[in-house]
Amino acid sequence: MTAVPAAVLLAGHPLPGGPARDVTLGQELLRGDLPDDLPDDLPEDLPGLRDGRQFLRVYSPSPTAAFSRRDTLRPGYPAAAGAVRRLGWTPVVRPQGGRLAVYHQGSVVVDHVYRTPDASRDTVARFRRFAALHAGVLTALGADARVGAVPGEYCPGEYSVNLGGTRKVVGSAQRVTRDGWLFSSIIQVTGAAALRAPLRAAYAALGYDLDPAAVGALEDALPGVTVAAVTSAVLAAYGMRG
Repeated sequence: MTAVPAAVLLAGHPLPGGPARDVTLGQELLRGDLPDDLPDDLPEDLPGLRDGRQFLRVYSPSPTAAFSRRDTLRPGYPAAAGAVRRLGWTPVVRPQGGRLAVYHQGSVVVDHVYRTPDASRDTVARFRRFAALHAGVLTALGADARVGAVPGEYCPGEYSVNLGGTRKVVGSAQRVTRDGWLFSSIIQVTGAAALRAPLRAAYAALGYDLDPAAVGALEDALPGVTVAAVTSAVLAAYGMRG
């Protein structure tokens, strides 16, 4: 399954400002603002890069604990944010829904922005579509990737992607505005053990259930898999060059 080709924005490029900037960029693009702090070496031949309508960013960030706005309303949020910070993870508040998700250099984050006046249509179909896309990417790499939640997973969702029905490796969330939609997916490629400590501490503070054993990474099934290989596979699935 191939998604509609999108402009590739900053594939593999870190942004100045770290995790906080990662969060604000998507919101700016939803408004149609092309930021001034983009690198000067953006490729010239990427379709639609500066048309202001559709963008795809695929990147691997520094350790980030992305809380949802719903999380911030929980009494335990200050304690959760403090706990992840002490563990070396930068807490941010993302505009998308769901619950806290964490990601790092061993993750591939896919932010897809599409500006359209009918963004509120087919929101569930969008989850279904991208879950199938990402599961297909992992299956092509050799994993037993399945769509569906596993018991005790973080940021639980019907359209999570798991390994063999046991460990979550992809989660998605979306933000819909009158200007368009931002669909974000996190593919955990390596370092599942590193993800468990901040999730365990924050979920306990927030009062959420969590089974640390349900936190997985693609390397659990495919030893030796790399972030670069997954990034290339994701770009290919979007019809772009890896």
